[in-house]
Amino acid sequence: MSLYVIDDHPLLRQALGMLLRRIKPASKVVELEKLSELQAAIIKNGPPELFVLDLLLPGVKGVSAITDIKAMYPETPLVVISAMPSGEAEETCLEAGADLFIEKSLPASDITSALSGLFTEEKSTEEDDEDLPVAAGSDTKLSKRQKQLILMLDRGLSNRDIASELSISEHTVKVHLWRLFRRLGVKSRTQTLHFARMHGFLMS
Repeated sequence: MSLYVIDDHPLLRQALGMLLRRIKPASKVVELEKLSELQAAIIKNGPPELFVLDLLLPGVKGVSAITDIKAMYPETPLVVISAMPSGEAEETCLEAGADLFIEKSLPASDITSALSGLFTEEKSTEEDDEDLPVAAGSDTKLSKRQKQLILMLDRGLSNRDIASELSISEHTVKVHLWRLFRRLGVKSRTQTLHFARMHGFLMS
């Protein structure tokens, strides 16, 4: 399994590569300048464990790189790291299939925390877990934090509001939501709330 960094800016590409090597020293990090190099790189270096993608790559229009990669590797986390501020750009990227959106202007510690969270299983105790009645015999569980997030989403709280209430960073909130979405097999807040209502976590 390899981690793929795709960014046409050499200094940032190298910095991200170094960061990922510290986070996942056992994994191979492959740095690419162009999206067109990706398929050959995967054949040479092995299946992807993570994509870190610059949104503004030469010859790539809009979010087409996200949709193309996700079409081929739907289960592999894809992180967009961009000089563009979050907001509309982040929403567009997430709708296209990205798992996280990180601003390049963030401190290195924040970027490290967000990327590390993708590889760290959420800690929970048996007491905090609850069987999720998706289907008979399902072993899917929600942690106490994940059930708390569902209630916060139902209140209409933004990521910033959730971060403030939980005394964690906004990017840590994004990682928690990413885990929750994957656990439930959904792609958005709206789908999460629909799922929660259908399975009795929220009042209709």
